[in-house]
Amino acid sequence: MSFVDDDSSLFSLALALITLSPILLMASYAALVVQTREYVIIVMWAGQLAGEVLNWILKHAIKEGRPIESIGNGYGFPSSHSQYMAYFASFLICHLYFRHRFASTGFWILDYAWRVTIYFGLIAWSGMVAYSRFYLGYHNANQILWGVGIGIALGVTLYSIAELVPRRRPASILGTTKRSLLNNPISTWLQIRDGWAVWADGGREGEWIRWKAQWDKQEDKRTQ
Repeated sequence: MSFVDDDSSLFSLALALITLSPILLMASYAALVVQTREYVIIVMWAGQLAGEVLNWILKHAIKEGRPIESIGNGYGFPSSHSQYMAYFASFLICHLYFRHRFASTGFWILDYAWRVTIYFGLIAWSGMVAYSRFYLGYHNANQILWGVGIGIALGVTLYSIAELVPRRRPASILGTTKRSLLNNPISTWLQIRDGWAVWADGGREGEWIRWKAQWDKQEDKRTQ
């Protein structure tokens, strides 16, 4: 297997673009936090940043080089891109599986297929980013697999601590901590909320209904 990136190859170009796609997530996190003020999105973003710090610590503690030293900067173990995307996919899949209710089409087979499609899309995106790091020569297989493993472990663990356990055991220390994070003057001032604790879809349908009612009123006034 050659690690040399062929600039004339469309496949190499596609992987080069895919390997850069995680950059978009940080801007997306910031926009969603400002727009929604959702507790789960803030926790997910914080975990993503904590994962980057953990990756930096591991790289500088282990100091394992990259397969091709002239490609990439710094140490190679574990792969930060693989860890980053594995965390993102695992945390989000946990949330979609345990908490989020998708709008129903009225046909269970279509609803099920839509869920599976989303899960598969997240896993495929993460897998392609990880593979791109191998194909383009930034990391070897061991560095990538460890990155994926650490990312999954971090995502599942953080979601369990911040969301799953507090929901199922509200009287536990984690449940009490979550309520304290939501019920304090600073969170109230920042208007931080946990939409999924109240609505199965996080309030999306209710917000759309309110918008539609106001929109129809404006349209009625325009046509009068």
